[in-house]
Amino acid sequence: MNINCFTKGQILAFAMLLFGICCFGQVKSGAYRVMLRGLLSHTVPEIDVQQAVNTDKPTVYLDAREQKEYAVSHIQGAIPVGYDHFDLQSVQSIPKDQPIIVYCSVGYRSEKVAEKLLKAGFSNVHNLYGGIFEWVNQAHPVVNDTGPTEQVHGFNRTWGVWLRRGKKVY
Repeated sequence: MNINCFTKGQILAFAMLLFGICCFGQVKSGAYRVMLRGLLSHTVPEIDVQQAVNTDKPTVYLDAREQKEYAVSHIQGAIPVGYDHFDLQSVQSIPKDQPIIVYCSVGYRSEKVAEKLLKAGFSNVHNLYGGIFEWVNQAHPVVNDTGPTEQVHGFNRTWGVWLRRGKKVY
């Protein structure tokens, strides 16, 4: 097809669509995507669930939820760092160039923790777009101290609506 048959408006709309796809992580639910675009500041690089799962680099996962949420379930191998009392001392043993993916329930708290990591000199930090909710929504496993689980802490009933799979715990 000849590019001359497209209007400038169509080309601009397509370019904006590509920009949106490239610059924002993807979640499966359109309503969830709209909510996240407004909620997050997009101040740190974002990685979507499929990119995170398919990475071939050894990656450290940091869980920016509180301990009671982490105890219900978390991504296997994730290090709990919290949000309310996050302290850079908790990550001092991680090399500054180590690939790091920070997550929380939906991505807001992890974005704020990731901002602090970048400010502290960590160079390869990503926010998991859609958080653990999207991780579970896309049928990826979570664990607790006894092994695999279906339970996921829903934060509260308002935010829990974005968790479509798993067994919500409050």
